[in-house]
Amino acid sequence: MPFGLSRSRLALYLDLIRWDRPAGTYLLLWPTLSALWLAARGFPGWHLLIVFTLGTLLMRSAGCAFNDVVDRDLDKHVKRTAQRPVTSRAVSVGEALLLAAALALLALCLVLTTKVAALAWSLVALAVTTLYPFAKRFFGMPQAVLGVAFSFGIPLAFAAVLGTDSWVWQEIVGAVPPLAWWLLLGNLFWVLAYDTEYAMVDRDDDLKIGIKTSAITLGRFDVAAVMACYAAYLALWGWLGARLNLGWIFAVAICGAAIIAAWHFTLIRSRTREGCFRAFRINHWLGFTVFCGIALDYALGRLAQG
Repeated sequence: MPFGLSRSRLALYLDLIRWDRPAGTYLLLWPTLSALWLAARGFPGWHLLIVFTLGTLLMRSAGCAFNDVVDRDLDKHVKRTAQRPVTSRAVSVGEALLLAAALALLALCLVLTTKVAALAWSLVALAVTTLYPFAKRFFGMPQAVLGVAFSFGIPLAFAAVLGTDSWVWQEIVGAVPPLAWWLLLGNLFWVLAYDTEYAMVDRDDDLKIGIKTSAITLGRFDVAAVMACYAAYLALWGWLGARLNLGWIFAVAICGAAIIAAWHFTLIRSRTREGCFRAFRINHWLGFTVFCGIALDYALGRLAQG
């Protein structure tokens, strides 16, 4: 193996970054690509598509490694996470932090090929991502912090498309229009929905070790809150799409996503571990449906014009 890295060591590193569990990457990717298409009013070009796709993969992987370091003493008390590489000491804290830093640096190099505005906002995104693992220790709804972190690809996409290469603060701020922040708010509700489903899986273990999650904070209102968050996400994105004059394809996609959300209710209403975990694992299809509605709507519009 290159650089003296054994096959077994590589397998541990791949496990650390959840290489075989790409659902988290998809959950980050679809709203980011949706924002790219909206900012560019259609296909954003291969350069930005590659930058944001690879950047999403790298930052999600870096976040997993860093999160496992911060949570190593908590994860050992949770059945689902007790055998993660850092928790089980198969990978040292130093190795995990070095890997996280290397992946984040690679993502930063990708952003450097875009606009200064995107680079500036990426530093804000990194700060929020770093804060999230600590939120569950003092904040009753840490999923809200994750929601901001998982939605920050939206303003980054707008900054990369609409921004300039100026370090003037007003231009950096102005590169992200109000539309991007409204989209971020809507996506925040989606993250609250699916990560509360995720938290419902570990609720019993989390109660024993004393950490805070939305599933614990919401108590018996958890299912109702999840469904309300789905509704808020789809209503807000649907309203924004209508204001942008997206057509019937987008409307059909929003309706399709609503049907998927309704199906998720059948998975989580009994609050079983299996049902809640399945709902979380397949949640990316909901975001994929919305993205397809946006991309196809613009593509059809271009064909109609040309």
